Amino acid sequence: MATGELTHAHGADVAGRELAYGEAVTSSGRLSAAKMYEPAAPKGPFTIKQLSRLDEALTFASRETGLDFSIYLGDLGEDSRAEAEKLHSGTQDPANAVLIAVSPAARVIEIVTGTHAFLRLPDRGAKLAVASMVASFKEGDLVGGLVNALRMLSDQAGSPA
Repeated sequence: MATGELTHAHGADVAGRELAYGEAVTSSGRLSAAKMYEPAAPKGPFTIKQLSRLDEALTFASRETGLDFSIYLGDLGEDSRAEAEKLHSGTQDPANAVLIAVSPAARVIEIVTGTHAFLRLPDRGAKLAVASMVASFKEGDLVGGLVNALRMLSDQAGSPA
C-alpha cells in the first residue's frame, strides 16, 4: 500500500459495521487494527509508586555516599547470612557495596558491607538500621522501613572522603 492510499473507500465495512479508531480494511479484505501498547504492571509486592520511592532512596544513598547500595527481597534459604554474602559478592564492586537482604517469610534481615564500605558503616550503624526496619515491618510498612534504613545508613556513611 502506498502512503496516503485509502484502504476502504466508503469508511464502513467488514460485515457492514462501522470501523473503530485505528482500524482499516486492507486491499485483500482483511481487517487491520492498531492497538495502544500498555506495559504490564510490575508483578511483586510493590506498586509503581513504591518502586519509585525505593529507587529514589537507593539513588540518593549511593550518590551521597559513593557506596553502591542495593536491596534484595526474597527467600534467603536455610543459611541466610551465607546467601546474603553470595548475593553481595555478585554486585559490581563488592568492596564498596552495601546489601540489605530481607526475607519477609523467614523474618530475617541481613546487611552485608564490603571491605571499604565497612570502614564507613560499622556494625553499630547497621544494627540501628535493622532495628528501624523491624519497627516499620511490624507496622506493615515494608517500603517505609527500607527507605528509612537507606537514609540511616547513608547518614552514617557520610560523604566520600
